[in-house]
Amino acid sequence: MNFDQIIDRRDTESVKWNWYAEDVLPMWVADMDFRSPEPVIDTLRDRVDHGIFGYGKTPDELNKAIAEHLANRQNWVVEEEAICFISGVVTGFTHAIYSLTEPGDRILIQTPVYSPILKAARATGRVSVESVLVCGDDGCYEIDFDDFEAKAASGVKLFILCNPHNPVGRVFSRDELLRMAEICLRYGILICSDEIHGDLIFSESEHIPVASLSPEISEITVTYFAPSKTFNLAGLSTSVYVAQNSELRSRLAESMKMILGHPNIIGMQAALAAYRDGQAWLESVLAYLEANRDYLVRFVEEELPGISVWKPEGTYLAWLDCRELAVDPSPHQFFLDEARVGLNDGLDFGISGRGFVRLNFGCPRLLLEDGLNRMKSAIGRL
Repeated sequence: MNFDQIIDRRDTESVKWNWYAEDVLPMWVADMDFRSPEPVIDTLRDRVDHGIFGYGKTPDELNKAIAEHLANRQNWVVEEEAICFISGVVTGFTHAIYSLTEPGDRILIQTPVYSPILKAARATGRVSVESVLVCGDDGCYEIDFDDFEAKAASGVKLFILCNPHNPVGRVFSRDELLRMAEICLRYGILICSDEIHGDLIFSESEHIPVASLSPEISEITVTYFAPSKTFNLAGLSTSVYVAQNSELRSRLAESMKMILGHPNIIGMQAALAAYRDGQAWLESVLAYLEANRDYLVRFVEEELPGISVWKPEGTYLAWLDCRELAVDPSPHQFFLDEARVGLNDGLDFGISGRGFVRLNFGCPRLLLEDGLNRMKSAIGRL
């Protein structure tokens, strides 16, 4: 668990590391530059050494391992039969839209938000309804509940919740979640909850699965998450959804059989090893990520004039407010051209992201220092 180790990823077909020219430091795609847990690597090595793969089924212990993980990490008691599998979280909430709503139905989202959520309604022939999160003077985003309820009352059928929120880093409180869920109950709205960063929570915060709030809320909720973020297994195409309402679960299962298939046998073995044997790795990476977060926030405050950042409560993504820099055509392009740092353009998360960039600090400290110093030098030349 040497998270300071710098591992060359350019020869591994990594999207993150091969998108830009070799002199660009990539700090965008949300996977971590850390070696995955050794129990996962050992399990995959043994499976490969067997030499035969074949069509797979869910490993016998996997549902139990996930249920224990949710109980221990998130204080959420889930029946094993409510745990199901799909190839990805984006695939999952898109599948939920197709399965649980009709063309032309209204889908509620909170912007700025992860690009596939932003585009999901239009891509599926539904109507996107946006409730914009309000950015306070301190950079912390809050829910405009009057707007949220007004939008919910406009005939919305499904709400896609993103918690912990990507890109703004909020981990919504129990009161916030309860208030949103009660509005959904009042207007007969299903909740599709993207909780893929739910294990990546810093010490001052707590992740509360929205479905854990009450039996009534669990009945209207389908929750999606994956070992891909928690244990850095991105690319193995194995994700999880929890549907405690048996009717919703049946509707999702029926529509998935002939279209989406099942996660592959390698990904399922990796997930089992991660949830069963990767907890020590997770504890260590959380401590490292929190130290990186604190270093980044201090650096931005002290060394990057014209940029501000609110300390994220979860994820390994920082949402940098660069509006005071007033650079053209965008902060993303400025830092790409002048600092040779690849970040996410805030506009990818919706119009309210104009003037922002998203930075991935899930990397060895030396890479984080390099990226921030490159940005400092570029600002100094303005």
